[in-house]
Amino acid sequence: MSQQTHMQPLLIELGTEELPVKALPGLAQAFFDGVIDGLAKRGIAYDRDGAKPLYTPRRLAVLLKGVATEQPEQKSEVLGPYLNIALDADGQPTKALQGFAAKAGIDWTQLEKTSDAKGERFVHRAVKPGAQTRELLQDVIRDALAAMPIPKPMRWGDHDYGFARPVHWLVVLLGKDVVDAEILGVRSDRMSRGHRFMHDKSVWFSTPDDYVEFLRGAKVLVDPDERRERIVQEVTAAASADGGSARIDAGILEEVNGLTEWPKAIACSFEAAFLAVPQEALIATMEANQKFFPVLDASGKLSERFIGIANIESRDESEVRKGYERVIRPRFADAKFFFVEDMKQGLASMNEGLKTVKYQDKLGTIADKVARVAALAETVAQAAGVDPQLARRAAELSKADLQSRLVNEFPELQGIAGRYYAAVENQPLELAAALDEAYMPRYAGDAIAPSKLGQVLAIAERLDTLAGGFAAGLKPTGNKDAFALRRNALGLARTMIETGLDLNLRSLLDTALDQVSFAKTLKATDDRRKAADGAANAGVEASKPVPVVGGTSLAEIDELQDFILDRLRSYYADQSVPTQQFNSVAELKTASLLDFDRRLKAIAEFALLPEAEALAAANKRIRNILKKVEGELPTAIDPALFAENAERELAEVVDAAVADTDPLLAQRDYVAVLGRLARLRPQVDAFFDGVMVNVDDAAVRNNRLALLKRLSDRLGSVAAIEHLSI
Repeated sequence: MSQQTHMQPLLIELGTEELPVKALPGLAQAFFDGVIDGLAKRGIAYDRDGAKPLYTPRRLAVLLKGVATEQPEQKSEVLGPYLNIALDADGQPTKALQGFAAKAGIDWTQLEKTSDAKGERFVHRAVKPGAQTRELLQDVIRDALAAMPIPKPMRWGDHDYGFARPVHWLVVLLGKDVVDAEILGVRSDRMSRGHRFMHDKSVWFSTPDDYVEFLRGAKVLVDPDERRERIVQEVTAAASADGGSARIDAGILEEVNGLTEWPKAIACSFEAAFLAVPQEALIATMEANQKFFPVLDASGKLSERFIGIANIESRDESEVRKGYERVIRPRFADAKFFFVEDMKQGLASMNEGLKTVKYQDKLGTIADKVARVAALAETVAQAAGVDPQLARRAAELSKADLQSRLVNEFPELQGIAGRYYAAVENQPLELAAALDEAYMPRYAGDAIAPSKLGQVLAIAERLDTLAGGFAAGLKPTGNKDAFALRRNALGLARTMIETGLDLNLRSLLDTALDQVSFAKTLKATDDRRKAADGAANAGVEASKPVPVVGGTSLAEIDELQDFILDRLRSYYADQSVPTQQFNSVAELKTASLLDFDRRLKAIAEFALLPEAEALAAANKRIRNILKKVEGELPTAIDPALFAENAERELAEVVDAAVADTDPLLAQRDYVAVLGRLARLRPQVDAFFDGVMVNVDDAAVRNNRLALLKRLSDRLGSVAAIEHLSI
């Protein structure tokens, strides 16, 4: 692109009816990106320093400090016929050349020549001035709108075009001039619109530089960052005025930001009697249903105050406040009613109801799942040093609240509601807390369960979900993951690693898969019995059932373990762990994820040693040599068969390293193991420099292969270090 010197600021604003709030940031970004891409594709220089999507519920805008007023010169090159086709024997143009020249609009003598691998040919080269930017902007805007992700465009009037919402005005300014354009039935102008209620009149811009400031004067904050900051300041100030602090959820903040052009905080309150309801239910309805910001007291508990955000500076705030308080009371009253009725019912009664709720066709009811989780919790508890009977009791109550009215109304309160009901029934506090913690981590970035009992339940629950999902054929494919198995696998792995629980994952997977297999067998038997009963009643012969065989294969355990390890790739990638290091440990398929983590940390330290690369390359070479051996690898080493000093010395240092690292491996001091093995490099290098492995003498060859196998086994005792070799 040639150097552009004449630059002018550019403003494009598309005015609409209120755009869908959750889609608004994405629509604004797509419009901004589309305009930028359109300028770039047409070779129009621009300065996007500090530029970003600008938007409110009623407008999408692009504001650039400088855009070239014209394209650079447009060069073209069109290849024509080769000389042997273009010219006859007398050197005169053939019809092929004449046609090519005519198409180019010039005489054939004005054509140039060029050469390629096939020979010399004619070519038409041309240079024409670039188009004016103002002439191209309409197409830039149209292309940007056409590329926007709008799955269901709206249509209005009798037009055959559509957009996310009907369009009412269009501003296109390049410098001081209005760029003539017609988009979605609206012609461009320099007139925008202010706030719908506080400045219901046009806003006139002389240049794009006026845009943000003039709209601010018209009670519109078009910069979403400025608007978001104002919301936070308003909410924080309103909450602190009464000695509280606002709970500002990032998602709710973004939604409120997309609902307002001039946000104004309104301090509100509700009856303190509602605080008897679990605060999570009250917070959920305030945030999800009304987009309000709860106010917490000094201890972090919900107070009877909340903050609403109006899109107007009302002359009578009290009326706005009354409206906000009025809409929240019915929801709070419902939550209170559900809570009281649930307490009358009790967890035991709720548990009974789980017997009639299907979990999955092949896996029975939720009550069946609870029974499996209880058995797993007892097993995990024994290994984790937790009271097995307390773990079983907690697991048996862990899904009871799914039958509660409160969870039916607020599904996000699963576990949280159970904690409250358990506390009301004077269940042990540790057990009550575990009912909530069993769901942790609930989302990416959430903390794991803080208590040992909660960790046991979280592990047992996820083990059964994963085993059941795989056994029922619900493995994730592409974007489909109906049982959230990926999230459950990562939650299981994180809990085992971050808690420091040294559990045998393979053994637990075996137990979980066995339980699921047994459940499937019982289900199939029950189905066969029902089919037989139905056939007998109908007087017909029942069809032969398909046999279901219980038991778990090693392949099933391997598949599920690999699935869990694969979820850890992104977990460790976020910690800047190189892929080669992860693969080196993953190849060993260690039974304990805590052990996996220790090995990974050790290999990271080993990779920093100067000997690491050479030993990794040596082990890669050894593995390649051993792979080519037909039949069983030799393991017996006879010192009498050593013919070279290098192999004698290597055997001696390997023996010493094995003796030194045996106790270190038993202690899982992997850093020390790898540090000790790093000292083998001189002898390993000398061996490969001076010893040939595949000699004709079979006894000598097998002796050397046995030595290399012993060395390789020890080098790979912590991780498959050959993965570190580039």
